[in-house]
Amino acid sequence: MNLPWVEKYTPSSLKDFLGESAKELHKQVLSWKRGKAILLLGRSGTGKSSSVHALAKDMSWDIIEVNASDSRNADSLTRIVGAAGSQRSLFSSGKLILIDDIDGIAGREDRGGVQALAKLIAESSFPIIITANDVSDPKFKTIRQKCAVIDYVNLSLLDTVAFLKRVADKERMHVDEDALRHLARIADGDLRAAVNDLQSISYLSKVTREDVSRLGFRERKELVGQALLKVFKTKDPGIALQSFDNLDEDLDELFLWLEENIPVEYTKADDISRAFDAVSVGDVFRGRIRRWQYYRFQVYCYALLSAGVALAKREKYAEAHEYRQSGRILKIWIANQKNLKRKAIAGKIASHTHTSSRRVIQDVLPFMKAAAKNKRFANELSSYLRLDEEETEWLVK
Repeated sequence: MNLPWVEKYTPSSLKDFLGESAKELHKQVLSWKRGKAILLLGRSGTGKSSSVHALAKDMSWDIIEVNASDSRNADSLTRIVGAAGSQRSLFSSGKLILIDDIDGIAGREDRGGVQALAKLIAESSFPIIITANDVSDPKFKTIRQKCAVIDYVNLSLLDTVAFLKRVADKERMHVDEDALRHLARIADGDLRAAVNDLQSISYLSKVTREDVSRLGFRERKELVGQALLKVFKTKDPGIALQSFDNLDEDLDELFLWLEENIPVEYTKADDISRAFDAVSVGDVFRGRIRRWQYYRFQVYCYALLSAGVALAKREKYAEAHEYRQSGRILKIWIANQKNLKRKAIAGKIASHTHTSSRRVIQDVLPFMKAAAKNKRFANELSSYLRLDEEETEWLVK
């Protein structure tokens, strides 16, 4: 399986990182003292986590990685980080403990997570390195006080363009210089996003500025169309699985987007059938989430909607499409609006006939509509039931 380009071209050594942040990380690890931690602060895609992995490789140290968004309460952090911080490594002279996305600790289910982390920092025998986008929340005050902070700044436009040019050359892509600059501007310093975008349009024989413009501006959140482009234009499950990582879209909405656009992208019946098979299995897991409130099943939903749909096709489709939002919600709303008039009329009839609205809809209203073909009867019934103009219009149709 081909690696996603963000993994393939991640620097393997700290010396390959641009800027001073990586050098400062090395310096802080070498001078680390027990009771302190190192906090890497910066936007997504600025190289925080990858620089820690590169440093561990350079020093031949083990690395224990924990995502705070997944293991974020006191029990899970203590179980994983506590054990790693107290046990010596069997195969190397040192160890780094990386806790990613500390700002993912939030909410009632995360109770005690910050306090547990502060205690682990005080007790750990090895350097703990924490990454975050923003720790301005007062709940992180204890953590900030125990950390040496290193700011990871956005890559400059020129550095981003130079990196993208090297990747494009190695992948033998034909990309206009103007297209690379435009791609770098859209990424706005997020190198990982820029590389992902470049790979998402690598199927084109030549990439122009217009091709890049179709990706749209990121504003730190990917557009649905861009995420769908990655799913539909790849057969690599590794790339597809990352398609929805930065997507600010409700899972239910994502189902509707795919339902609408699979027949647009895939033209072969077998491909469409296999794609909808993947979506239908994802819908089974969505039903289980609703029924059991077991939200870990969302992992299976996203895997089926991304890699499942991507692998449904026998081969990539070269034709470009503009993906559109589902119109099903609007149709449902229109149908509901029509049903509201029916329910309102049934309720008024039910109050006069001492029966239920449901019985009126089933047994009475069809005959009333037929009788309302007579204009005189319709006017008298409307006056008797005090129907408004729209309800009368519905009745006589």
